[in-house]
Amino acid sequence: MAKYLLLKHYRGAPASVNDIPMDQWTPEEISAHIQYMNDFAARLEKTGEFVDSQALSPEGTFVRYDGEGRPPVTDGPFAETKDVIAGWMVIDVDTYERALELAGELSAAPGAGGRPIHEWLELRPFLGLHSTVSDTECAFK
Repeated sequence: MAKYLLLKHYRGAPASVNDIPMDQWTPEEISAHIQYMNDFAARLEKTGEFVDSQALSPEGTFVRYDGEGRPPVTDGPFAETKDVIAGWMVIDVDTYERALELAGELSAAPGAGGRPIHEWLELRPFLGLHSTVSDTECAFK
């Protein structure tokens, strides 16, 4: 089985079909969206394909090392033009095709008006222990 990360974006991804920001949804629409996500995860738990998921706050700060004895450099809070991750789900599936199928299904979560969002999800495979990525391509060696 192969693990994949499904990334949900607050912004930074292509616009969805039902592109009404969540802060403009009714409490009922938010509840329906969260229930869909929970039901989706519960179904994948039963098939052994669910690994983990988390929702993230839109607030955040980029941080980097600035040299020995110096404080970290920060860039934040996020400006409106920056990509912000809304949350993620890790799945463990037999094939890439199954990962695509599940990502497509998750993209149909309801949004404003109860209509499917058709949001763009970023699907990324985890690097395995025996990955073919070369040392120069992988910063996490």
